[in-house]
Amino acid sequence: MIVVDSSVWIAKFRNITSDAVAKLNSIRDLSEIAVGDIVLLEVLQGTRDENHAARLEAALRVFTPVRMIDFDLARQAAINFRRLRAMGVTLRATTDLIIGTYCIEHGDFLLHHDRDFNWMEEHLGLKVL
Repeated sequence: MIVVDSSVWIAKFRNITSDAVAKLNSIRDLSEIAVGDIVLLEVLQGTRDENHAARLEAALRVFTPVRMIDFDLARQAAINFRRLRAMGVTLRATTDLIIGTYCIEHGDFLLHHDRDFNWMEEHLGLKVL
């Protein structure tokens, strides 16, 4: 699976050109694209109104939905946070920590445009597209 981060969806919905959006647009098998519940939250919380939110949610519902966090994953995310902190790296967003840990634990690729994930790729083995 390919988990697509909110940083890419937001750029796509705003018609912003980026390498990550180009990669998203090049994926032929749409069943390989996963939208995490936390990613959905991040996208929808930035909408202007309920109509805008409904349109974006409908656009994302065509992809594979995944639940990203439970007790085991929360525990592993905390372990990952402490590992990175011990290396002098502090991630800016807990949501990024959860999304990255989800991908690591499930062996999924992450498509993103967010520098916090670079640390997880370098030090924790996150696979990026």
